[in-house]
Amino acid sequence: MGKVEMLPVVDVNGTVLAAAERSRCHGPERLLHPVVHLHVFDPVGKLLLQRRAVTKKIQPGKWDTAVGGHVDFGESIDEALIREVREEIGLEGFVPDPVARYVFESSVERELVNTFRTTVSSEFVPKREESDIDELRFFTAGEIKQMIECGDVTPNFAMEYSKYLFVE
Repeated sequence: MGKVEMLPVVDVNGTVLAAAERSRCHGPERLLHPVVHLHVFDPVGKLLLQRRAVTKKIQPGKWDTAVGGHVDFGESIDEALIREVREEIGLEGFVPDPVARYVFESSVERELVNTFRTTVSSEFVPKREESDIDELRFFTAGEIKQMIECGDVTPNFAMEYSKYLFVE
């Protein structure tokens, strides 16, 4: 039998209250648990997005934040961010700028989202390490706006982009 993934259960301030199995966080109880997001911009302002694998249970095939993942129990936000970024796009040594912290709720989960952004050099080529990512690609603001209008992105990304990242 595989290892059971334990996630921290937190309050809206991020204070850890307990540990719970992932299935309890992504189930009827919808226990609040922390996640990290990293928005990756290139030097000309294009934004890196990942296409979620069609096999994912939540939002399959939709375009989403370049990096997003759970904080493991006993792991800090910074540690989780560094781990997830390395695992999902192969980026090391980046400088994360905090963007926002908010609670996101869906029918299957409640997440305390810790959002960051960074800018990479023009030489950076994202590496798709995770099997639950089908594609990684940089997009212009115009392309992203159209993708949002067409419903090709996750609701979480659409909200985050519109509220915290897009500047006309």
